[in-house]
Amino acid sequence: MFVSECLKVNKANHLEIGGCDCVELAKEYGTPLYVMDEGLIRNYCRIYKNSMDKYYGGNGLVLYASKAFCTLYMCKILQEEGLGVDVVSGGELYTALKAEFPVEKIYFHGNNKTYDELMLAVQNDIGRIVVDNKYELGLLNDIASKLNKKVKILFRIKPGVEAHTHDFIQTGQIDSKFGVALETGEAMEIVQEAINLSNIELVGLHCHIGSQIFDLDPFKLAAKVMMNFIGDIKDKFGLEIKELNLGGGYGIKYVPEHDPIQYDSYIEAVSKVVKEIAAQRGVQLPFILMEPGRSIVAPAGITLYTVGAVKDIPNVRKYVSVDGGMGDNPRYILYQSEYDAVLANRPQDEKTEKITIAGKCCESGDLLIKDIMMPEIKPGDYLAVLATGGYNYSMASNYNRIPRPPVVMVKDGQSKVVVKRETYEDIIKNDII
Repeated sequence: MFVSECLKVNKANHLEIGGCDCVELAKEYGTPLYVMDEGLIRNYCRIYKNSMDKYYGGNGLVLYASKAFCTLYMCKILQEEGLGVDVVSGGELYTALKAEFPVEKIYFHGNNKTYDELMLAVQNDIGRIVVDNKYELGLLNDIASKLNKKVKILFRIKPGVEAHTHDFIQTGQIDSKFGVALETGEAMEIVQEAINLSNIELVGLHCHIGSQIFDLDPFKLAAKVMMNFIGDIKDKFGLEIKELNLGGGYGIKYVPEHDPIQYDSYIEAVSKVVKEIAAQRGVQLPFILMEPGRSIVAPAGITLYTVGAVKDIPNVRKYVSVDGGMGDNPRYILYQSEYDAVLANRPQDEKTEKITIAGKCCESGDLLIKDIMMPEIKPGDYLAVLATGGYNYSMASNYNRIPRPPVVMVKDGQSKVVVKRETYEDIIKNDII
């Protein structure tokens, strides 16, 4: 019935998530409200971990892409489920460190890491730094030299694979701000440079071809390209690449017509390619890393809103406004991202009219969903927008000085706040007169 498997209708004819009544959650915590099903998050973690263990014989690690949703409590879940984390900023790294996440399972990405961010990473002996470019390589070597350390790195490689996704979230093709290109020889040049640096140990390669991908073939092709590059490196320098990070990007079901592939199917299909090319090129089977983020948390989250004004423009459009918008979910205004929604207090009512769900920000483009079939909606109804567990809280802003919503985790009928609701005082706390 719903795009997210964490949802059902309870005896009160209300939407339910993680054993908790969504109407009661809205009344207890207020709206807008991010709600996430901890049980489903843990289940997805286990699906990935078990699949890696099965298809790579334990010779691998699942790294959660923390940019999707990064909090202290999320780090705790990941540690308990045996995953590592991929961080892309000093703030995400600091969060993992404050959560006392095992440093050897922290991998640091980013196309323009600052001196201070790299210093924080090296000082704390995190597991790996994924180097994006020659400038960063030199900066990192200087920092490591000052601290008298040898840093283990991966290089981010552009495999030249274009996935069928939004232009802004394609990252594997040559025209991308991320990584070094194979076609131009840039990738082989930076490998040679790293081999000659005394405070750098090149242990692996990384690639990422995009996000919200529903096809297997791009992942298989990227694995083939990367494994052949590993073979080329061994042939040219005699260096065995020990690790291969194949990124993430596995699609989820945002709307009913989306048809994602089972997550373990990605891992199984790619593992066959990795093993086949390793045998062909005479290289050792590398330690495999993958970076799911959205697919672990997005389906497990919803956002609850209270409906305010309803504005019917005859023969044009019917706008239903809610008490949130682009401040808590900027993905529509950025990417025209699709979502599904349901009335939390009347989830089984017949969908009889086409409406557009609008936010409260002072922007004409502040929409959450355009032209969706819904039951007749009235002020005071509770609306749930589905599959918002990834890239919603993490991309939220204080535009129009609107406080960001809290995050509540639910599991087995119990709820707990893991991020507090912001106040007006929080918004002005850094202002100086």
